[in-house]
Amino acid sequence: MAPLNRIIIDTDPGVDDMLAMLLAFAAKPEELEILLLSVTYGNVEVTSCLRNVVALFHVLEKELAWRKSRGQLEGFGTMSFSKPIVAIGADHPLEDDTLAADYFHGRDGLAGVHDSHPHFSPAETWKALFDATHEAKEGATADEIAAARELASPSPSFTASQVPAHKEILRLLKENPADTITIIAVGPLTNLALAASEDPETFLRVKEVVVMGGAIDVEGNITPLAEFNTYADAVATARVFALTSPSPWSTMPPPPLVKGLPPYPKGLSKQLKLTLFPLDITTPHKLFKSQLDAKLNPLIAAGSPLAEWTSAFVSKTYEKIVFLGSAHTDDPGLDLHDPLTIWYMLTRASPSWISAPKAPEDIRVETAGQWSRGMHIIDRRPRKKLGADPVLEQVKSPGAVDITNPMESLVVSTEGELGEEEGRDAPGDSGGWLDVRKGNRINRIVGTPGEDAFGPYLLERVFG
Repeated sequence: MAPLNRIIIDTDPGVDDMLAMLLAFAAKPEELEILLLSVTYGNVEVTSCLRNVVALFHVLEKELAWRKSRGQLEGFGTMSFSKPIVAIGADHPLEDDTLAADYFHGRDGLAGVHDSHPHFSPAETWKALFDATHEAKEGATADEIAAARELASPSPSFTASQVPAHKEILRLLKENPADTITIIAVGPLTNLALAASEDPETFLRVKEVVVMGGAIDVEGNITPLAEFNTYADAVATARVFALTSPSPWSTMPPPPLVKGLPPYPKGLSKQLKLTLFPLDITTPHKLFKSQLDAKLNPLIAAGSPLAEWTSAFVSKTYEKIVFLGSAHTDDPGLDLHDPLTIWYMLTRASPSWISAPKAPEDIRVETAGQWSRGMHIIDRRPRKKLGADPVLEQVKSPGAVDITNPMESLVVSTEGELGEEEGRDAPGDSGGWLDVRKGNRINRIVGTPGEDAFGPYLLERVFG
């Protein structure tokens, strides 16, 4: 049976990234096919992120062997069915300085698990898998050459690529029918922005891009206004969001002071479908320490490698949450930001997944503000757009304050066609917010099958 969803996961693992990938690999083959893990910098530098991905496969291989020795159902059918490609991508943002979240995730991205539990970490020779020229390098030692040759044999769990991640994304989109692959992006959007810039039409063959990022009506988690993934590369986010617009130029970031990526060509064949999971919807979904301990402690006692490894980095993260003052009870909860996107892919047919009223929304990303970089902006003014269907007009997001405005009846003229003067805004409409031909079209999720249901669901799917 063909899988319902074929996906690429663009990730910067990361504690919650790791839980997202575990949930994806624990799916049944008929639910998901994972084509590619596209690795980017973010929570930690990109080499550490890649190491964490390789460690995940290393631990899962041990877990499957342990389950088989006990005569129990092995699970993780998607991993066996998919044998995904793993490719390393961007190591820095398009224009900004590199940012890391190692203060929360630890120096290695997994709360120091490589030091505390080294028996679960792959040998350092894994690096040769991703180096196409390693064996041919002058001065390579005999051990390095032998390791490269040994690792050149097929891995039982994944295929290592020596091609940059954004090029692997484009290759898969080009070689498969249009609208059959979904990209799940749970890190900075640099890899996606690079792919879209290199070949916009091929990138638009994607079925949907599902993004964990942003904050709409809640505070940010890296600045008062910005969420980490967006803040880490606000320019990349703005460029990807712009592809949802009928006029991508209208929401592109300002030209960089030094040479950057070029603008998109005019006349693109379609608009990007993008579904957004901001902090507003992800933060209330938590995995509590009591739930984790109740599920994993018996498995650890029985000898489960996966339970021991997962408990090690998640438990240390609970300690960090308490230290940072984020928990005010004896039972701290880990926000399940990234795993929520995988839950969406597995259960998207459920009517409980609710988009913002009157979606899609014109959500734009601030890229140049001194204090507001990375902010997600919605026009909350009760102003009408000329030519807009009243049923489809932009509405204020849930939680926004309703303020009566005497300008409500003012309609800005947008007469004329877009052409040589496409950069010009109508008088009284700076930024083109009231022009139906401009602005982004983002599908924002505001409702799920249940905040309290997700933590137990994740544990049951991953650990049985």
